[in-house]
Amino acid sequence: MNRADIGLVGLAASSILIAVAVAISMWRRLGLERDVVWSAFRALVQLLIVGFALQLVVDDDDPLFLSGIWLLVMHLFAAYTTWRRAKDVPSVFGLSLLAYSASALVTLGVLFGFRVYELEGRTIVPLAGIVVGNSMSATVLVSRRLFDATKERREEIEGRLALGLSAADAFQPVLRESLRTALVPQIESTKAVGIIALPGAMVGLILAGVDPGDAVRVQISVMYLVLGSVATTTTVMGLGISRKLFTNADQLIRRD
Repeated sequence: MNRADIGLVGLAASSILIAVAVAISMWRRLGLERDVVWSAFRALVQLLIVGFALQLVVDDDDPLFLSGIWLLVMHLFAAYTTWRRAKDVPSVFGLSLLAYSASALVTLGVLFGFRVYELEGRTIVPLAGIVVGNSMSATVLVSRRLFDATKERREEIEGRLALGLSAADAFQPVLRESLRTALVPQIESTKAVGIIALPGAMVGLILAGVDPGDAVRVQISVMYLVLGSVATTTTVMGLGISRKLFTNADQLIRRD
């Protein structure tokens, strides 16, 4: 039997931990019992559906265009989610879709171009999911931060414009600070990996019986993938939003 082969009994036993979370919520009167149960049930259903759908793309003889369709749907849903979380940011749907696509092109292009991984559905879909999933929070963060900072520091930006600076130069300090804010959490997470916590991909491989040395090499490539994808996505998003905040005559658009 595979070391990571969990049957229905084991799956049911693991759900005891959900009961623990519910019990703690009831004990401390947090009022989160329904949220805990709903989130656990939703995760179960979503993962079962995804597990079934992955069978259509992970086999060696499955056509790659199915993986392409999966990536398209993934990027569209990610852009929609970003739009929901930052609706007041101008052109956020189109810009986030462009940012996710650019990030996938750069990061997956490196991994597959240098044959770090073989180009097949088994690798394309999971790696693309890592790119989008880890970039989403940073993308929303930089979008909200740029939009809010523009309103908070409008007088400063307009003052720099009045001194003769171009829109790009006048907005540069705000853009730089927003990108730093979005990137620092991922940088700190990369610093702490292996010391404070063992990452999920590495743990999963070890539980599946893979040699720890091999698991470490896979995890390192994944961590580099995540850091590169977050940097690419936030930069494309930040540059795109900064252009939407000014007119063609380098005037800051007021958005009260």
